[in-house]
Amino acid sequence: MKLWNTEILCTLGPASFNPWVIERLEELGVGIFRINLSHTKANELSKLITDIQACTDVPICLDTEGAQIRTGDFSEERIELVENSVVLGFRECVEGGSDGFNFYPAKIVDVLQVGDFISIDFNSVLVQVTAQDADGVAMRVINGGMIGRNKAVTVDREILLDPLTENDRESLAIGRRFKLRHFALSFASCRDDVELIRTLTDEGAFIISKIESLAGLSQLSEIAEASDALLIDRGDLSRQVPLERIPEVQKAIISTAKGMDRKVYVATNLLESMINLPSPTRAEVNDVYNTLVDGADGLVLAAETAIGAYPIECASMIVKLIRNFESPEKADPLEFPSEPISLLVEPHGGRLVQRHASDAEREQVTGLPRLVVSDTTLLDCEQITHGTYSPVSGFMGRQTCMGVLRENRLPDGTIWTMPILLPVPDPDDVINFGPGDRVALSDQGGAIYATIDVSEIFSMDLDTLAASWFGTSSINHPGVARLFAQGNRFVAGEVSLIRRLPSPYRHYELTPVQSRFVFAHKGWSRVIGFHTRNPVHRGHEYIQLRALRETGADGLYINPVIGPKKLGDFMPGPIMLSYRTILDAGIYPKGRVVLGSFASYSRYAGPREAIFTALCRKNMGCSHFIIGRDHTGVGSYYAAGAVRSLMDDLGDCGIEPVFFDTVGYDAGSGLHGIFDETEDVNRIDGTHIRNALRDGEAVPDWMMREVVQDVLRNECGQSLFVE
Repeated sequence: MKLWNTEILCTLGPASFNPWVIERLEELGVGIFRINLSHTKANELSKLITDIQACTDVPICLDTEGAQIRTGDFSEERIELVENSVVLGFRECVEGGSDGFNFYPAKIVDVLQVGDFISIDFNSVLVQVTAQDADGVAMRVINGGMIGRNKAVTVDREILLDPLTENDRESLAIGRRFKLRHFALSFASCRDDVELIRTLTDEGAFIISKIESLAGLSQLSEIAEASDALLIDRGDLSRQVPLERIPEVQKAIISTAKGMDRKVYVATNLLESMINLPSPTRAEVNDVYNTLVDGADGLVLAAETAIGAYPIECASMIVKLIRNFESPEKADPLEFPSEPISLLVEPHGGRLVQRHASDAEREQVTGLPRLVVSDTTLLDCEQITHGTYSPVSGFMGRQTCMGVLRENRLPDGTIWTMPILLPVPDPDDVINFGPGDRVALSDQGGAIYATIDVSEIFSMDLDTLAASWFGTSSINHPGVARLFAQGNRFVAGEVSLIRRLPSPYRHYELTPVQSRFVFAHKGWSRVIGFHTRNPVHRGHEYIQLRALRETGADGLYINPVIGPKKLGDFMPGPIMLSYRTILDAGIYPKGRVVLGSFASYSRYAGPREAIFTALCRKNMGCSHFIIGRDHTGVGSYYAAGAVRSLMDDLGDCGIEPVFFDTVGYDAGSGLHGIFDETEDVNRIDGTHIRNALRDGEAVPDWMMREVVQDVLRNECGQSLFVE
């Protein structure tokens, strides 16, 4: 999916030949996947193309070996050539070592001459041919160092090689069978080389000629005229062009290509340090940005995504640099915003609501009319003003509420499933103000936490409201019971936060701005959110870890609800303690989990609430959200599959649901999993766990880890549940 003008090409290799990395790279906007034929043999290619095409529709480009000399195979990954020693270049095929090895193509030893200087790999290893006989050549090591197998070799004089190897020709034929359109010609030296590869590809093929030699530079215009695009391979080019001249040569090639209306891509060492490190150097970032300034149409990640430890992070950094470069809102260079460019999912509705009162507004609240509200209303005030409910910026009026209940949408058409209402239990509380007034919202003790700019005061029939909201008007439903207890009169208007509620869990309460900051700092862009109102058990662990694995997410955000609960629910303390315990025990993969509490409360509204809680996590920066079999439901009020059905009806909410059924345990295999209802396995039952903990009884370790049970009993005692 192309999201910007600059193209991104990524080389696939051992670090990225798996479905979830390919999917992530496509998601980031990679436009072409490159297969390097210097590291891929023709007999491997068909399966490779088939596997890639099973994961993505992104075009594949075959990049030829071309007219290049390389080292042969070694007995080890790398060997050391010791300075002043003599090493042999064998004509016959051998397993290379520090005393001798093959070149590829093998016949190269026949054209080497005594006196030739040969540079090997990128580590400044230099040898000189000193003798030649029937077995091959002898070479004196002038500058020693480590060299790798199948690495580039440069001779100090021009050696004529065929523009395509036999491996190239066989691979091009396979590419034609698979209807591939993109092909890169390595070491293009003249127009004839380009015309040759055109004869071996289908009509309409997109030919990218790689400029990586003095011969290619000398014939640049002719090569460009015969090609669809140029690619500057700065690595191999620097073997023949002094390194300090590469920047000006790059600018000249780009200028020539643009003048001839040809695309031009730039490769090699864009983010080389990220092969081993999660962040680039400042010099690399500056180089990439200036390459874009030069006019490059595309950037090529090679080793960074083929063999590097951080392929997704590399592509993400390239995307950030492109987005920054292509941003239509260019500020004064000395007044750029300090916030990093984020690749996290956009907030619901496009922006995070932020409604925090100014110092002047705080000073004026003492003179405002006051309205005493419940703790749950004050929690809603916090989440509205922090942006958790974005794009909602206040308590809803009658028409907005009814639109949400009837159509699951806000007035502007944005998907939204949860009424956000400010109830007034005592009608006399609203006689001192009306629409247009600003009112201070306080707790029972008189402390002011927010203000509301009143837009409407209205009443609603509670039976009708409950039936539309919860699917029932029975007071046995805890959400209905709370609604009826709060009265039928409501106040609407936008809210501003004066101060936050006191909380013993403040250090875990991340606002959407803060959670997004944390995710960006960790380099995450695909994040799974998990909502819970219970301590962790083995079923939770299973679906969390499986979701991480199957979605290829960067991380998991465990976000328990810590607001007021109904009788019999777990207290917030035990829930947070259970997760701290399991994190300390190292059950989750290191560096891939963030624990943060959600200062809200359960409405027990089933499918409506499942989507509402997903949208809240979207605003926090989550791209995916785990939804269990009975997510946010209660009793038997909501049918299994009701959440999935509602999501299908609504369409794309901007956050990807990850659905799971009840987790079971197979004693025979010792494994947890999602099993068919007919299978004879042990089911993980949250009610059984709750009752056992209440009665002081142990549950099997396969249901809840013993370390979690022990810490809950020892540290929480009788304070496990809301009484």
